[in-house]
Amino acid sequence: QVQPVESGGGLVQAGGSLRLSCAASGRTFSTYAMGWFRQAPGKEREFVASISWSGGRSYYADSLKGRFTISRDNAKITVYLQMNSLKPEDTAVYYCALSKGPMETPRLSDYDYWGQGTQVTVYS
Repeated sequence: QVQPVESGGGLVQAGGSLRLSCAASGRTFSTYAMGWFRQAPGKEREFVASISWSGGRSYYADSLKGRFTISRDNAKITVYLQMNSLKPEDTAVYYCALSKGPMETPRLSDYDYWGQGTQVTVYS
């Protein structure tokens, strides 16, 4: 059974930073792309960032480029999301997901295993 587990969420003042982590086991982690998504209250889940199986390629939501960075450590079977210059509109539950294939992708339907989410709240 594959179960990504997120950690690192919390309460942060606008302009601050957080680093989310996601550990995944149960599948050959290093051969699959990983992604981060978020969902704010009353809104649909949206794509944040994705990283290829090797970590050599990444893809970001246009609105988040330059502030968020995705990375992975296959030896630790963990993917990270570094979030800088946080804004109140970044407040959401952040989800980690394991892709069905090796290449980065923004499509929710390309992911088949999801974590339970971690809450990020940014206050002004």
